[in-house]
Amino acid sequence: MSDRMLVGHLSTGRTAPIQGNHNVDRNKLQEHTISFRDVLSQHQQLKFSHHAEQRLQQRGIELLPDQINRIANAVDQAAAKGAKDSLVLFQDIAMIVNVPNRTVVTAMDGNSMREHIFTQIDSAVVVS
Repeated sequence: MSDRMLVGHLSTGRTAPIQGNHNVDRNKLQEHTISFRDVLSQHQQLKFSHHAEQRLQQRGIELLPDQINRIANAVDQAAAKGAKDSLVLFQDIAMIVNVPNRTVVTAMDGNSMREHIFTQIDSAVVVS
């Protein structure tokens, strides 16, 4: 008799009760556990498209984590109003953000914005 197991067939091998360590250190378990709120907040962060990352780099635009959080909060407000594609103005930076995907599509600095026309947006958000 073969010990192979086929899909839909029972194994001919022996089984034993599962034995685990009942003395689990709850502190260690909590250190490795991610709360639902943490998972949700990770999904609320902004993403940057490859194109946006290139534009930021080309134009020498650097955003600090605190600044990104402020922009993300503005995107939250735009989403609450039903925005789909927003022009987000932050200091001397303009970004086009796809709100449902929370993705910055492109970004430009003040010099690049001169005489620039923004199309295919349904909202504008000024971040203070």
